[in-house]
Amino acid sequence: MSILESLANAFHGLLANKLRSMLTMLGVIIGVGAIITTTSIGEGAKAEITDRIKTLGANILAVRPGQSMFRGRGSADARRTLTVEDLNILRQRGKNFRYATPEISSRAQVKYLSKNTNTTIVGTSPEYLVTANFQIENGMFFTENHIIYRERVCVLGKTVVDTLFGNRDPVGKTVKIKNVSFHVLGVMKEKGASGWRNPDDQVFIPYSTAMKRVFGNEFLSSISVQANSDKDLEDAEAEVTEIIRKQHKIPANKEPDFHVRNQAEFMEMFEASGQTFTNMILGIAVVSLLVGGIGIMNIMLVSVTERTKEIGLRKAVGAQRLDILIQFLVESTTLALIGGIVGVGVGIGGALLVPSIWEWRTVISPVYGILSFIVSALVGVFFGAYPAWKAAKLHPIDALRHE
Repeated sequence: MSILESLANAFHGLLANKLRSMLTMLGVIIGVGAIITTTSIGEGAKAEITDRIKTLGANILAVRPGQSMFRGRGSADARRTLTVEDLNILRQRGKNFRYATPEISSRAQVKYLSKNTNTTIVGTSPEYLVTANFQIENGMFFTENHIIYRERVCVLGKTVVDTLFGNRDPVGKTVKIKNVSFHVLGVMKEKGASGWRNPDDQVFIPYSTAMKRVFGNEFLSSISVQANSDKDLEDAEAEVTEIIRKQHKIPANKEPDFHVRNQAEFMEMFEASGQTFTNMILGIAVVSLLVGGIGIMNIMLVSVTERTKEIGLRKAVGAQRLDILIQFLVESTTLALIGGIVGVGVGIGGALLVPSIWEWRTVISPVYGILSFIVSALVGVFFGAYPAWKAAKLHPIDALRHE
């Protein structure tokens, strides 16, 4: 029997038992669909991170609190290490970087008349517009004088404006942040939501005001440093590390209570986190494919039992073991391939649907689609091998006597 005849018989068997065939393919469909969808989410996250890094610029360093390892144990509060004094020292002594921008942030309730929203409050300085690549759309950003006098002024992100003011101009109005009144100076230009973070859902206030009048905190969340150029990045990183080490009186043989990361390291860190998530879901998808393969093996074993007389009759009229083996392998592979084709369609549909539900960016990779299709074929061959071998080794006399 030729391959074409085996294919025709396989399709005939599938159509004769539509529900059974569909249930058998379900594991393969779910597995392949999950692979396409999850890898699309992972690729989208990588693309989003890459775009964000390019937007911020490759010459940005982030100084963040890190766990101190003095006397062989971690500090009680690893977040309380960066101070305004550190910021001022960096600004005074830095030679390989232009800006040092503080940031202290936390979520809080913001109110305007009867409307309110829970958003991120960012205490920072005017340099934030440069280091974070923001632009003012309406009004103005606060100045150093506002910081010196700890004035209660703010600049709103576009999402906050839409929630609290709708189409009205918020500049000049008064909002309440944690029940403290703030005068609105301006509105940030919209950046657009990206993945799990919305840069437009923020309110910006002077860091001195945030520390003393809003959060009651003497420590900064981070300090962003912009090197003079990409070429000066390593020198700037070494300089920042040296300055803060001296400021914190940390010996050279001790672990620092802070860490400095450049954008490339951030990209690697986020990609590693995203890859961990993708690998976890891929593991579930592989289990689903295995379940689908076991289902194919089970249904093929049932098919061998049901068609024992047919196998005996074919052998009696001259069919060889290889002919029987190929026939059943083609049938199991056909089941898996149809499941793979449907699964690819389900995965692409899921990848296209995800952005409209969660606003996550997805990038569909043809490589994963082709790979999933090949894997589904291999599942059919692997799990169909034993039933095909069992059918091929049946003795024609015993097969014809089977009831």
